[in-house]
Amino acid sequence: MIRSRTAAALAATALLAAGCGAGMDDTATQARGGEPSPASTAPAPATTAPSPTSGSGEPPEPTAASKAPVPEALTFTAKTLDGKTFEGAGLAGKPVVFWFWAPWCPKCLSEAPAVKAAAGKYGDVAFVGVAGLDTEPAMKEFVRRTGTGNIVQLSDEKGAVWTRLGVSQQSTFVFMKPDGSTEKASGPLDSGELNGHVEKLRAG
Repeated sequence: MIRSRTAAALAATALLAAGCGAGMDDTATQARGGEPSPASTAPAPATTAPSPTSGSGEPPEPTAASKAPVPEALTFTAKTLDGKTFEGAGLAGKPVVFWFWAPWCPKCLSEAPAVKAAAGKYGDVAFVGVAGLDTEPAMKEFVRRTGTGNIVQLSDEKGAVWTRLGVSQQSTFVFMKPDGSTEKASGPLDSGELNGHVEKLRAG
């Protein structure tokens, strides 16, 4: 009877010792650098949103509208025959045909149809009529008679634009390339001659 109790006591002691050993082994594993329990895992650090990039992965290049330099000849302000303000600088970087005419000029009258047709044909070229040497009412009547209201027509009674572009007589054409260089031709120019000059201007 005594032996049975002694054996039972020893068995119980052995079970308790085994249970404590398992708990200590887990603590020792953590102390030796083992994997921590899921409850002790630290949260992942927060991330910031990436900055916008171009399709190549690089930051987008700044976009700025590049403006062509304004030649000295285009640094003028004038008035159109319909009363609007016209800035010569707006023509910078474009091929331009300036047509200098006077209302009483027979040569100007004869070449007006060619100018009108060329302006309609070459949409990539700016055509600007510069009227002078007379009054504004006479200039308006000339435009009405010739049907050349399809292009910008400047009223230059004082000859400021004529002087700016070095023109002293009618009829004169000034062909200006996008880089500001110019070539003059005295009229009258027929359709073939005018178109030839415009083609050369467009070719650069």
